[in-house]
Amino acid sequence: MMTDTREVLAGNALPAPGETFELRLYVAGQTPKSVAALANLRRYCEQHMEGRYSLEVIDLLQHPQLAEGDQILAVPTLVRKVPEPMRRVIGDLSNEERVLVGLDIRPRGAR
Repeated sequence: MMTDTREVLAGNALPAPGETFELRLYVAGQTPKSVAALANLRRYCEQHMEGRYSLEVIDLLQHPQLAEGDQILAVPTLVRKVPEPMRRVIGDLSNEERVLVGLDIRPRGAR
């Protein structure tokens, strides 16, 4: 459940230098797509980036001015800020392969 408009979540372990993924999920309230996107993203982060990510959730109903900075035109939208280049994935993030490819994240165990 999203309790704060700028909820910041982090993996448990300290990441090695240069290995942290900085992610931002833009949502519009507690819509089914927004809730599904957050649940899916949390699962992928724990499975594939445990201890190597930070996640900021921004509710554009409460802070619409924040959409301009990352050029958000649709919600939910996931933005990978770091490592560069910035990447975006739009939708409820239900397709794990599409999300991992879109963010250029190798599944755990892949080389």
